[in-house]
Amino acid sequence: MTTQAVRHDAMRARNLAVVLGEVRRSGPVTRAALAEITGLTKTTVSKMVGDLLEAGMVAESAAPRDGERGRPGTAVSLSGDRVAALGLEITAGHLSACVADLTLAVRLRCAQAVDNRSRPPVETMAHLQELAHRAVDEARTAGLSVVGSTLAVPGPVDGGLLHTAPNLGWRGVRAGDLLDFPVTVENEANLAALGELWFGGGPDDFLHVSGETGIGAGLVVGGELFRGAHGLAGELGHVVVFPDGPDCRCGGRGCLERYAGQEALLRASGAAGVPELTERLRAGEADALRACERAGWALGVALTSAVNLMDPGTVVLGGIFAPLFEWIAGPVREAMSTRLAGMRRSVPELAVSRLGGDAATLGGAGRVIHRVIADPAPHLPTARPLTL
Repeated sequence: MTTQAVRHDAMRARNLAVVLGEVRRSGPVTRAALAEITGLTKTTVSKMVGDLLEAGMVAESAAPRDGERGRPGTAVSLSGDRVAALGLEITAGHLSACVADLTLAVRLRCAQAVDNRSRPPVETMAHLQELAHRAVDEARTAGLSVVGSTLAVPGPVDGGLLHTAPNLGWRGVRAGDLLDFPVTVENEANLAALGELWFGGGPDDFLHVSGETGIGAGLVVGGELFRGAHGLAGELGHVVVFPDGPDCRCGGRGCLERYAGQEALLRASGAAGVPELTERLRAGEADALRACERAGWALGVALTSAVNLMDPGTVVLGGIFAPLFEWIAGPVREAMSTRLAGMRRSVPELAVSRLGGDAATLGGAGRVIHRVIADPAPHLPTARPLTL
């Protein structure tokens, strides 16, 4: 390919991204308005819109007339009829998948309860692969083309390598290599934060705390995820809250997870699962109330350090903390207020996640969609499906 051809392709890719990005922000919008907003010529805009229409990424509709006479114009908006993305998640207790279209509408969800603790990675990934195949097949039946996938895992990830997932008993696993389709592997807490931002109406600056068997945190600053130097930020569950506390799977002692993780809460309350725990809480059972009070206090202690370091405007509690918010929020606020009063006039707002346990899978699907919008060229002239 000649240098001129490379430059032409690069310019076309840039123009496609500019036009599609503006359609996402401003749509429905006319071609004339797109040309004015983007600074591109009307001819270029028309060509880019034609390519995006062919790929099923945008759709046309009658433009609002605002009382004007004459022939109505044609507006362009994102289309959710073809391009879609797959979000996947592995936790200690379940596998899950979701498919979202280009408009971020959730088209399907599916989950499978399974004990993944200490199960060999190959076995767990084989079950996840079956779940992913079913989700993609169902999406295809609905006329959707899944063009990418992201997998949420409960541990720090760097360059596709899951360093350690104590609650799974995994260490040094390249989970993506164990699937028969391409996937990006990411820490579940990071994806949960992105899910809250894109699907849950989260603010531009917040700390999302994801509670499951482990506890992770994802920090969003200015509408962007803060990843740290190596993408390993957010291991809130292994912040030490009581130095002389019980041993943790990570090798430390007194970690937050040992007081506020799902296993700790269920063990202290005597409940068999989170639904039963919420029933006991509604009934006012003393053990359940004490378990949530202790967990909330420990979480507040850990969040005090996070707030002092990162100064988030809002702390969003997700995962198992969402259904328990009514009982856990008070102790969290009290612990933070007690420890932050000398340094701050107020503590961050404490909010409940609108997504609960779906945040990470939604964030995974949303990550693919945002990448497609940022660079639609590889998916033209027709969306390239994920081969499963």
